[in-house]
Amino acid sequence: MPPNAAHRERLTQLFSERLVVDLPTLRDALGGVSAMTVFRHLKQLPYRCSYNYKGRYYTLHDPARYDRFGLWSADGIHFSIDGSLRKTVRRLVEEADAGATQQELRQRLQVRVHNTLLDLLRHGEVERERLLQVYVYLHSDPDVRATQCKRRQQLLQAADAGASSGAHELDAEVIIQVLLTLLRHRGAGAEEVTRRLRGRSPPISLEQVRAVFARYDLESLGEKGGTTRS
Repeated sequence: MPPNAAHRERLTQLFSERLVVDLPTLRDALGGVSAMTVFRHLKQLPYRCSYNYKGRYYTLHDPARYDRFGLWSADGIHFSIDGSLRKTVRRLVEEADAGATQQELRQRLQVRVHNTLLDLLRHGEVERERLLQVYVYLHSDPDVRATQCKRRQQLLQAADAGASSGAHELDAEVIIQVLLTLLRHRGAGAEEVTRRLRGRSPPISLEQVRAVFARYDLESLGEKGGTTRS
């Protein structure tokens, strides 16, 4: 077997045994070769490096692993269908119905995104608007950006109205997160929304989600398969 084919087979075998590996492990698998040699052989395989831990970990690219946001994690090591954090942040901003705040992206990606957003902004790859004292990052295309802005403003207005009512101690952030989740998962019930919001800090309880549903009559909309009202 030619050397290149043998190395490719060893890497394939290693990735079949371990979902995530680091560079020293890859080097050992190929007989202690240099990092440059490892990367040369890795190019023969569809792989991704982690977008946290400074790209220290590697995995085979398997589209079936990723969630609907193109993300996948193993033991706190995060991977994206896009490869890099920069490309991932840009895609998530572009795909967001109502744009995305830094906090929302950080919650989604579980890493700091401040510098990445500023770099994208500096290069004109995303835009941002200040809405009610919060920067919202938006698509660079003006037409898409206008639609995102309109949707975000509707969410903010709905959140402000809900918070002002004082019903069930709702605050604007809880309302926005519930409505954003319903934008992505139309027709979802309160339990499903709560499950999808699990892991947020501070946490959002089922009681809070139900309060938002009651405030905006979302249960009846969900039963009809419709969208949230803003």
